[in-house]
Amino acid sequence: MSGGVEALYPFLYAGAEGGAAGPVADVEASTERKAAEAAALREALADRFAGALAACARDLAASFAAGGRLLAFGNGGSATDARAFAALLAAPPSPGRPLPSLALAQDTAALTALANDVGYEVVFSRQVAALGRPGDVAVAFSTSGGSPNVLRGLDEAGRRGLVTVGFAGYDGGPMAAPGAVRHLFVIPSESVHRIQEAQTTLYHVLGELTAAALPCADPR
Repeated sequence: MSGGVEALYPFLYAGAEGGAAGPVADVEASTERKAAEAAALREALADRFAGALAACARDLAASFAAGGRLLAFGNGGSATDARAFAALLAAPPSPGRPLPSLALAQDTAALTALANDVGYEVVFSRQVAALGRPGDVAVAFSTSGGSPNVLRGLDEAGRRGLVTVGFAGYDGGPMAAPGAVRHLFVIPSESVHRIQEAQTTLYHVLGELTAAALPCADPR
């Protein structure tokens, strides 16, 4: 093999000099294992959280029915999950009822002002203090359950009478402490990838259950 892309990536070219089927087979086997792990974890969560998801959905539906709104937050990939959950509720598949939901990390002006002028640890708690009302819902996402700014956001929400919901991984971390959150969903995994995949499944189910628990459809 004299050159070209085969020289750079011989493991992709089993028939080329220096290439072998082994690495490709390893990638395929690894992909199959990861897919199986993700599927098994999701299936286990059905029994683990069925009742808890239904109870949480009832609280969310009661909040929305009373004119409440949802504030979601997290860092990094968890910020993306917070945004996705808020979007799922605010713009649901037809004929779903749009529900007032905000992802706090989307307000870059508030986020950067608070981080720059006060400290990154308050970027969610200050927004919860400004926007949250008793009876609203605060949903926090964290793979570790230990992000200080997420925990402060939950604490502020609890003090102001919001319904608090937490999604975490591993053993739940500080988020699993007694009284830290009303509805807690801990994904029992040490893989950030599996944790976030499973959290996605849970909040989609929670969104569907919430919509089903609402007392009436959107009159529009």
